[in-house]
Amino acid sequence: MDIYQLDEKIYFYVLVLIPVLLLLFLGFKFWQKRTQKKFANAVSLERLSPNKSTFKSLLKLVFIMLAIACLAIALVNPKIGTKLETVKREGVDIVFAIDVSKSMEAEDIAPNRLEKAKRIVSEIINNLASDRIGIIAYAGQAYPQLPITTDYAAGKMFLQSMNTDMMSSQGTAINEAIDLATTYYDDQDQTNRVLFLISDGEDHSDMALESVEKAEKAGIKIFTIGVGTKKGGPIPIRINGIIDSYKKDQQGEVVITQLNETVLREIASEGDGEYINGSNTESVIDFVTDTLTKMDKTEFESKQYADFKDQFQWFIAAAILFLFLDIFLLERKTVWIQKLNLFNETKKDEK
Repeated sequence: MDIYQLDEKIYFYVLVLIPVLLLLFLGFKFWQKRTQKKFANAVSLERLSPNKSTFKSLLKLVFIMLAIACLAIALVNPKIGTKLETVKREGVDIVFAIDVSKSMEAEDIAPNRLEKAKRIVSEIINNLASDRIGIIAYAGQAYPQLPITTDYAAGKMFLQSMNTDMMSSQGTAINEAIDLATTYYDDQDQTNRVLFLISDGEDHSDMALESVEKAEKAGIKIFTIGVGTKKGGPIPIRINGIIDSYKKDQQGEVVITQLNETVLREIASEGDGEYINGSNTESVIDFVTDTLTKMDKTEFESKQYADFKDQFQWFIAAAILFLFLDIFLLERKTVWIQKLNLFNETKKDEK
């Protein structure tokens, strides 16, 4: 449920001007100080320009930076939802459990197994209408990425950020992914609960089938999508994004990771679903679309904001105000503040 929207996020790059401006200001002040020292010492400079205020020059800079920040936000054009609507939808609850273990970096399927898995899930989401989705990442352990939602944009954003470095615990524990998925389905009336398990089938746990049995009792159908090839490929070790070497075993031999379809087929069979080979993305999408279409849709309600109104005008007004203050703020010391003599300063007699 989005309360606000940002139309042109690219204009946030305008904010880069703020640190650039600050660096230029500091550089100018440093040059100014060094240049002034060539002509007079600090005491003489104070006598030559007794009313010059360092604080006000900093304040003027702050006003300019605030004006730039406000203009940048105005260009982004933020909008705020003013009306909350209840929308009735019909759909299936779908959870995607994506394997992010190191073996998913193998490049036996272009560009690599993980990128292929992410593309498959992204294309499936593109073809959904009103179904709810959730995302889980797993390796040695399973972690929730996105709870059940109808926000497909958020789903694709989380999906793109997934990588093999996001898990400190390596390995492949399919059972943990299935156990976590069973906690995702929050609608007790939902008759169709689907789990898509996307993996190369390398399972370092012996408890996967036990978890499948629990999921099936909870009314969850498990479909598995295999990414990789039977021939397999080495697992690259990258340094700064460049392949430095390949993973080796204790004997110093390069490890070849292969697609284990047997495990994935067994999980799908026990989970009342089917196994799909993910080498052809279009075939997978067609199969998933056809499967979901045949399922009964459960009606549910969701609340969302509508009638979003522009808010850029407030930030333009604030920017104009800060620029106005900067123009009319002089760099001289304020006379009435000097007269208050807050720090009991006394004028030194001129010699």
